[in-house]
Amino acid sequence: MDQQGSKARDAALQDLEQVVIRFAGDSGDGMQLTGNEFTRTTAIMGNDLATFPDFPAEIRAPAGTLPGVSAFQLRFASVDIHTPGDTPDVLVAMNPAALKVHIGELRPGGLLILNTAKFRETELKKARYESDPRQDGSLDAYRLVEVDLEQVTREALKDAPLDAKAKDRCKNMFALGILYWLYHRDLEPTLRFIDELFGRKKPEIADANKVVLRAGYNYADITGLFQTTFRVPRATFMAPGRYRNIMGNQALCLGLVAAAKQSGLPILLGSYPITPASDILHQLSGYKHHDIVTFQAEDEIAAVCAAIGASYAGVLGVTSTSGPGVALKSEAINLAVMTELPLVIVDVQRGGPSTGLPTKTEQADLLQAMFGRNSDSPVPIVCATTPGDAFDAAFEAARIAIEYMTPVFLLSDGYIANSSEPWRIPDVSKLPKIPVRFAPARNDGSKFLPYERDPRTLARPWAKPGTPGLMHRIGGIEKQDVTGNISYDPKNHEHMVHTRAGKVAGIAKTIAPLQPLGAATGDVLVLGWGSTRGSITAAVLRHQKQGRKVSAVFLRHLNPFAPNLGELLRGFRKVIVPEMNLGQLCMLLRARFLVDAEAFTKVQGRPFTTEEIEQKIQSALEGLKA
Repeated sequence: MDQQGSKARDAALQDLEQVVIRFAGDSGDGMQLTGNEFTRTTAIMGNDLATFPDFPAEIRAPAGTLPGVSAFQLRFASVDIHTPGDTPDVLVAMNPAALKVHIGELRPGGLLILNTAKFRETELKKARYESDPRQDGSLDAYRLVEVDLEQVTREALKDAPLDAKAKDRCKNMFALGILYWLYHRDLEPTLRFIDELFGRKKPEIADANKVVLRAGYNYADITGLFQTTFRVPRATFMAPGRYRNIMGNQALCLGLVAAAKQSGLPILLGSYPITPASDILHQLSGYKHHDIVTFQAEDEIAAVCAAIGASYAGVLGVTSTSGPGVALKSEAINLAVMTELPLVIVDVQRGGPSTGLPTKTEQADLLQAMFGRNSDSPVPIVCATTPGDAFDAAFEAARIAIEYMTPVFLLSDGYIANSSEPWRIPDVSKLPKIPVRFAPARNDGSKFLPYERDPRTLARPWAKPGTPGLMHRIGGIEKQDVTGNISYDPKNHEHMVHTRAGKVAGIAKTIAPLQPLGAATGDVLVLGWGSTRGSITAAVLRHQKQGRKVSAVFLRHLNPFAPNLGELLRGFRKVIVPEMNLGQLCMLLRARFLVDAEAFTKVQGRPFTTEEIEQKIQSALEGLKA
C-alpha cells in the first residue's frame, strides 16, 4: 500500500505543539540510528527539535541486561523549545531491560510500545523482573501497544535472501515505520538514507530495510493500532535562512574550519581517541581539502606535543580530548603557556573521576582547566552552551589563541557533543577575519626579540622557523623579558608571571557585555555555563510568564569573565548557579566577586531537567519572602 495515499487511515487526527519520543533497546538494536533518522526527517519537515542520545558505558554488555541499554530521546515541536524534554510522551522499548530502565520516566497516560518478542522468561530474568510486567498491573498507567517486532519483520521479509539473524536486525525499521505513521512523518528521507548507506555495497540489506520501514508504516495503518494520529505543524518562529540539523561535535569542527579560513592558517589536530571527543578526530579528518591535517597519536602526550609543534611552525595547533586526557596533557599545555604559542585544547567533558562514566555527561573539568598546571599559569577558557553554539565557541577560541598567542581551553561536554538541534548556517562572507601577525624577516642584521610585546594584547611575535633573521631561543625554562634568553633572575620571573597573567586578563577588553534573559535587576538571577543553558532558559521563561522577577545569564568566557558580570550579579537579591559538578563555577564567582551565589548541583551523568531548575527558582523566591 502506498504510504502517501493510504485509504485505510480512519484514525482521528489531532494537532500537537510538541512530542517527546524515547527509543530504548540493546546496543545492537539500532536505537541511535532509529532516533537519528526520526530526527533528520523531522528537521527536513521544518520542526524545531532537540535530542538526547544516551549511550551505555559498556563496550558490549551482555544482550538483554540493564547495563547494555541504549536510548535516544527526541523532542520536536512547532514552538520554540530549548531541551529534549523532561519526560517522554512515547516510549518504544525493544526488550524488558529497556522497559525496566526507562519506564519510570514515561509520563502517566503516555504511549508505551513494547516488542513482545523479547518478553520471554530468560529475558525477563536478565532484566531482573520477577514477573511479566504486562501481566502484574505495573503498566496500567500507560497506553500499552504490544507488537512482536521479530515476527512481523520476518513476515515482511519472508522472500528476502537473508538469514534469520539479518532479518531480525531490521526490526528497528518496523518500529520506526509505526512511529512515522502515527506522527505523519515522510518516509522518503529515510528511504534515501538507506540507499546511501547500503545501496552500493549491500543492496539486499538496503532492500530489506526499505521493505520493513514501509511494512511498519502500513501495519500501523491497516491494523488500527491507534484511534488517533498526531501532527506537529512546522515551526514558524524560526528566522529565515538555511538550516541543518547539527550535533555539537559537528558544529565544533565546522567552527575550527571557519577559523582556519578566516585566519588563512592551516590547522593540525593532534588527538588520541577518547569518548566523547573521538568524533572530532573522525570529522576533521574529512576536511583535508580545507587545509586541515589530522594526526592520531599513540597517546595523549604525543597528541598535544604534535599540536604545539605545529603552532611553533606557524600552523594553528588543536588537540581534542576529555578530562582524563587533559590530565595527561597538562605538562605540555604548560609548555605552551611558557612558550606563548597559540593552541586550542578541546575538552569534551564526561563523568569522572578517573575512567568514571565515559559515555555520560558532566561539566566538572572547569577547575582542572583553570588551575590544572603547576605554578601560576592562567589560560583563557571558552565554553559552548548548545550543539549549534559549539561553532561560535570554537571560532572564538581560535581567535583568542591567535590574537593573544596563548593556549585556550574550549569546554564542551557529552550532552552538547552528541545532542542535536536545528542550526542556521551562517553567511560565511559575514564571519569576521582573524588577523595573523607573523614576525617579518630581518635582513638588516638587527636582533630579533621574541618577547617584545604588542602593547595592546601583550602577545609576543609569532616567528616562523626558517624566516631570515628570526633565530631565537624557546623552551620551558623561564625567559628574560623581551630578549627571550634563559633567566633565573627573581624579579624577572615575577615580572613574567604577572605579564602572562595580565595578557589573559586583558582579553576581557574584547568580550562583549553580557545580555541577560530578562531584566538586568530583580529577585533571582540564574547563571549558567555550558549545557545547562537549555533547561535554565525554559525554566526562567516559565517564571517570567507568571510575572516573576527572574532573569538568566549565560557565560561564554570563563576566564576572564565578561566585564559587566560583577555588576549583573550585584543587581539581584539571589543568584543561583546550576552546574553538573559540586559547585566549581560558583566557588570562582564567590571568590572573584564576593557575592552570595548558591550552587545548585547535579552529578548523575544526566543533564538538568527544566522542572528541577524551575522548582529551585520557586524555592529561592519563597525564601526571599520569608
